[in-house]
Amino acid sequence: MKQKVIVYKKMPKEVLDLIQKHCEIVYFENIDENTYPSFLTELKDADAIFGSGLRVDKELLEQAPQLKVVSNASVGYDNLDIIELTKRKIMATNTPEVLNDTTADTIFGLLLATARRMPELDRYVKSGQWDRTIGEDLFGVDVHHKTLGIIGMGKIGAAIAKRAHLGFDMNILYHNRSRNAQAEASYHAKYSDLEELLQTSDFVCLMTPLTPETEKLMGEKEFKLMKKEAIFINGSRGKTVDEAALIRALQNGEILAAGLDVFVQEPIQPDHPFLTMKNVVTLPHIGSATAETRLKMALLGAKNIIAGMQGNRPPCLLNKEVWEIK
Repeated sequence: MKQKVIVYKKMPKEVLDLIQKHCEIVYFENIDENTYPSFLTELKDADAIFGSGLRVDKELLEQAPQLKVVSNASVGYDNLDIIELTKRKIMATNTPEVLNDTTADTIFGLLLATARRMPELDRYVKSGQWDRTIGEDLFGVDVHHKTLGIIGMGKIGAAIAKRAHLGFDMNILYHNRSRNAQAEASYHAKYSDLEELLQTSDFVCLMTPLTPETEKLMGEKEFKLMKKEAIFINGSRGKTVDEAALIRALQNGEILAAGLDVFVQEPIQPDHPFLTMKNVVTLPHIGSATAETRLKMALLGAKNIIAGMQGNRPPCLLNKEVWEIK
């Protein structure tokens, strides 16, 4: 009898076909209030689950006594209770690396769009307001030769630094849990404490994972440290920022603008203040959202499942302790 995998997110056919060669699939294109009861029923004898965004915690795991593998189709895994999964000897996996360049493209594009006010000026042209040469009230700010401060110099942070330094001659400061020798050698990145980075940078780009230590890492104190003409970019997770403090900083002119791909609540509420602020560029969490990259992520997630189901170590195992105690 084939082992049972629940796929709870829309996936390309070739990914489903790959899994189906090895396992039985129960497929939900999404989990909502209508499908959740059926999902819980299927979970009772599931060997693996595959998707992204679903909170996998003790409460959910109590419904899944046979579970062996949880495959997250994303690099982030703040939705997974790793401690609880490890305690139950369930392998947790993610899909890093394959999305680095795509996400870096998005975040650097967001930086450019915010600095040069591209979405705002696109609306200006399309609404018929462009009837003369624009004045200084619609000018943006230069990006080239400025200082970019990156908080979180992992693989994606380093890919952003590469684009900034080699493409735009930007000076790179970074703050990280540990030094990144490759970024320092290749992009002349300079390690900095957080306070110096905030005070010195023209652009501050937040790229940390969400952990208890990074939740609301950027708050009132941090925004006050930034230059009044500085721009804040968030490509990490919404909860790494105190949104109320960011709104006040933007409204009070403590910083110039913000470009955001992530929010505390997603999708963002239709009455959220960000949506009426001209100095905020908002994207619907599209960091890795290209067809090519999402396919690579889904295939890697499928390979994680198949390896785990066959008794092999998944290529992107997060809780290595589970494997070591086998």
